[in-house]
This record gives sequence, structure tokens and C-alpha cells, in this order.
Amino acid sequence: MSHLAPTGKWDARYIGPVPHDATYYAKCMLGGVLACGITHAGITPLDVAKCNMQVDPAKYKGLSSGLATLIREEGQAGIWKGLGPTFVGYSLQGMFKFGLYEVFKDQYMNLAGEELTNKYKPAIWLAGSASAEVFADIALCPLEMTKVKIQTSPSGTFPTSFGAALAEMSRTKAETRYPFGSLVPLWSRQIPYTMAKFLFYEKIVQLFYTHVFTEPKETYAKTTQLGVTFASGYLAGVVCAVVSHPADTVVSLMGKPANKGKSIGTIASETGIVTLATKGLGARVLMIGTLTGFQWWIYDSFKASMGLGTTGGK
Repeated sequence: MSHLAPTGKWDARYIGPVPHDATYYAKCMLGGVLACGITHAGITPLDVAKCNMQVDPAKYKGLSSGLATLIREEGQAGIWKGLGPTFVGYSLQGMFKFGLYEVFKDQYMNLAGEELTNKYKPAIWLAGSASAEVFADIALCPLEMTKVKIQTSPSGTFPTSFGAALAEMSRTKAETRYPFGSLVPLWSRQIPYTMAKFLFYEKIVQLFYTHVFTEPKETYAKTTQLGVTFASGYLAGVVCAVVSHPADTVVSLMGKPANKGKSIGTIASETGIVTLATKGLGARVLMIGTLTGFQWWIYDSFKASMGLGTTGGK
């Protein structure tokens, strides 16, 4: 397709196989809902174990032993705590993360123009993903706070059903800082994570199509393109996990009763940077690598099924 708009000017919205109009962006938002809601909900047991390892490392020493402890004390239901707010929260986050990334990326490319876009593609990817994540986290924050509280509260001390937990968070908002008390640490976790996720994904895809699959992308079968999507997403996810882990640990620790009323700085200094950066990291690398790989695969599978093409290229 021509890269020119009907006006004859270069326009990023006309680079792909279909024009990037409101329908395109709406479909990308729906793809983001599927990509993030399904994947995050599916790995709830890993998330419950990881959060408890961060909050009570003396009791929950590792992933497998942590899961075993949860099942022994709370039954199978114990490892699925927080499923409701996880699914709803990350569906909303995915809608804005992926959908608005497409919007901001096109806007920034058009602001930069064709020459600067081709010269500084990584900067466009970083700016687009960071801008999208600001809004995605505003949507996620109340549900993420509820999820963490459900997952890290001792059994019987906090409601585990979705509606009752939301009501309790609202009732105790003076101490829980609900609904946006965790927004700053969430931004500090998610914005670097998302910038890394989109930058490294786009860059790894570019490397695949430059050095491995060197013919034009559209000449390869959809299965090949989606294989590139998953591999690139998984590798990008590993980088994301390391970059964002300290802030993720702080978010988990904020839900701990012993830290009620403490500032983010106090919690971080008391815990120590080494513990913040490493406790639960192995579980999170496994979780986020797999998660990110499948998110990109679901997102691009949906886009491909809608005739929108897969994300990235030379």
C-alpha cells in the first residue's frame, strides 16, 4: 500500500496493509483486551506465589514451595485468589496499552515526518508505549490494588470475592489509599516495563526480518509470522521482568499490613535494593517471559484474523 494519505502527503497511518482509521484502532483495543486479560488471569497462581514471596520471604521461600504452602493452608482456591480483579484490571490495561500504542505511534511518526521516523524508530516506539501506559495504569490501578490485597492478606482477614473486596477497599480507603494510592509505584513499574516490552519486541522482530527471514514479511505464511511474534515477545518479556522488578516488589509490599502508612521511600530503604531487585525474580522472569510471548501472539493472531497484519517488520 502507498504510504501517502489521500492528500498526497506521507502519512504513517497508511504504511500498513490497511489504513489506520478508528475501526483499526478499535480492533487493536479489542486485541489488547484478549491479549492481557486472558494471559494474566491464566497465570494467577504464579502471581499469588510471587506476591507472597515478596511480602513474606521467610515463609514463602520459592515458587514451588510457596504454591505448596498456599494449597496446604488454603486449598486450591488459595492459588486463584484475585482472579476477578486480575482479569478485569488487565483487560482494561491491555485495551489502552495496545490500542493507544498504535494511536500514539502513528501520531508521533506523523509529527516527526518520514525522514526522522526512519532515523529514530526506537524513540518513536519508546514515546508511543510510555504515553499509552500512562492511561493504561490509571485504568488498572484500583483493580491492581484490590488484587494485591486479596493475594497477600492472611487467610480470613480480607474478603476474597471480587465484589466484597472492592467494597472493603472502598470502605477502608483512608488506610489502603484506594483507588489510586499505588499509581506512582505502578507507573514506575509498568512504564519502564512497557517501554522495554515494545522497544525490544519491535527491535527483535526487525532483526528477525532483517537477518533470518529476509524476504518481504508479507511473503511468509501467517504461522511463520506468528512464530516470529511469539519468540520476539518472549525474549522481550525476559528483559521487561528484570527492568521492572524492584518497583513490582514495592507494589506488593505496600499491601502488607506492617507497611500501612509508610511512604514508598521508607518501604524501599527498609527492604534494600538487592532484595527489591532479586526476591521473586526467577518466578517473575518465567511468568513475564511466557506472559509477554503469549500476549504478543494473541494480539497478532487477532490482528491477522481481522486482516490487519502482524506487528513490526523491517
